[in-house]
Amino acid sequence: MEYYDDFPCYSTVKELVLQGAVNGGTKREFLFEDKNGEVVEKTFADVHEDEMRLGAYLRADGLTPPEKIAILSGNSYLWNVVYYTAAAGGYVVVPLDMRLSAAEIVGQLKNCACDALFYSEENAEKAEAVKNDPASTVRRFYNMDDLDGVLAEGEAKRAQYEALYLSQEVAPADLLTIVYTSGTTGKTKGVMLSHKNVMADVNASLHAVTGGHAIGFLPLNHTYSWVTGLFAGLARSEWGFICTNLRHIYKDIKNYQPVQFAAVPLAVEMIHSRILSNAKRKGSLEALESGIEVSRNFLLCGFDSRREFFSDIHENLGGNLEYILCGGAYLNPKIEQFMYDIGIPIITGYGLTECSPCVTCSRRDNFKIGSVGLPLECCEVKIKDPDENGVGEICVRGDNVMMGYYNDPEATAAVFDGDWFLTGDYGYIDADGFLFFTGRKKNLIILSNGKNVSPEEIESALSEIETVKEVLVYEEAGKITAEFWLDTEKFPDAGQTIRDEVARVNGTLSEFKRVQTVKTRDTEFPKTTTLKIIRNNRSV
Repeated sequence: MEYYDDFPCYSTVKELVLQGAVNGGTKREFLFEDKNGEVVEKTFADVHEDEMRLGAYLRADGLTPPEKIAILSGNSYLWNVVYYTAAAGGYVVVPLDMRLSAAEIVGQLKNCACDALFYSEENAEKAEAVKNDPASTVRRFYNMDDLDGVLAEGEAKRAQYEALYLSQEVAPADLLTIVYTSGTTGKTKGVMLSHKNVMADVNASLHAVTGGHAIGFLPLNHTYSWVTGLFAGLARSEWGFICTNLRHIYKDIKNYQPVQFAAVPLAVEMIHSRILSNAKRKGSLEALESGIEVSRNFLLCGFDSRREFFSDIHENLGGNLEYILCGGAYLNPKIEQFMYDIGIPIITGYGLTECSPCVTCSRRDNFKIGSVGLPLECCEVKIKDPDENGVGEICVRGDNVMMGYYNDPEATAAVFDGDWFLTGDYGYIDADGFLFFTGRKKNLIILSNGKNVSPEEIESALSEIETVKEVLVYEEAGKITAEFWLDTEKFPDAGQTIRDEVARVNGTLSEFKRVQTVKTRDTEFPKTTTLKIIRNNRSV
């Protein structure tokens, strides 16, 4: 087995699951709250026992690898157990987005000819829709709220079926999972990732960034949460708290004191906003700004006093937080700089589901504010057809790039140029090899004069307006339009002042990038489960 410094490079998820249990042993692997609000602890050995029970049950119930097993549930301990068990047993895992409609769930399961479905009670109606569809291929249904009974039955069958479950050979080239893209702008597709794809990305990511115990609140159906949580803790023998309710995230961070956690930019923006709001409420905003200037000067002299200068902020975030991993969308560099200044650096990264998902990330000792980092060791990155500023389409090739889209050879062919995957994202690479993301190709606003405008850049500038909760920029009737969800509770006159604020921001932008039409809305924008605004659904 190859090694990255102090840890092995696993070639399959089965290898990781089985060896991870041995390495972790009686150490804590998960903490979570049960239905009664009681905190439950599971060790690596406990999790392994549940995997063996479930694995024996699946073989006894007639499921044969590589049949497909779907998971339709929110984050939970059992979500992890089902995934580990299925992957280690040679099954193909199909993680589903529980926020989709019943018709969409049915469509995805029919598309991949799924064989079994694990679902939570809150998704029982959607599971029933799958049962009632005459074209459905799903023949086994398991309610995860009743899984204790399944595990007990599996325990009784271990003597007969555990060896059969463990005997299934799993090769790096085998299909591990079919992940349906969140579809913020277009048709959803089933991304096929092999064991090799995912483990290459996990191995390289862990070599680039290491850390201690974490808190997980990103939806487990998304690949971003696999690298940062589902597999990272198992590979590093570190524990994590499973956050099942985003409304409790601040309480959970304070209670479980993570060393690091993964987030999307919206979550980082919320933390940044909360810090500033607390400072204003206490009348200490000026002191915070002065402290940042002083700490910067200390850093220039080789002294890092940020944790002491901003100890109250660190305590409110658990006291142990060393950094936040951030990806999934554009992050305002000013927020990134602020978080660095107070001693909580943002490890930015870039990726896509099709790349398992991480492509680049900053290193704790090698980063540039505004960049999404350097390529991981498992892949290469290039810019296709760069313009005079070096901006072009980001292309990736390497062991982490997908096998293709399930049952869709035309869509697969359309996103490959030889062995280079065409991401559909625009960016540039500087002289030091750092990637800078500038926007989605599909989101580009093409003006009548031929100029290309990235809405993400304008959104970043507009999001700094104090009264703005969310903003979306798009083209409408040939004009650059900005639509806002404003904080009218805190700022009752926000609707009257927003146009003056937009005019102020326009003064900082090139003339062809300036907002021409302003709209407001009464509710937040609809989002995917990874908190990205769904651009083609803005009127909802």
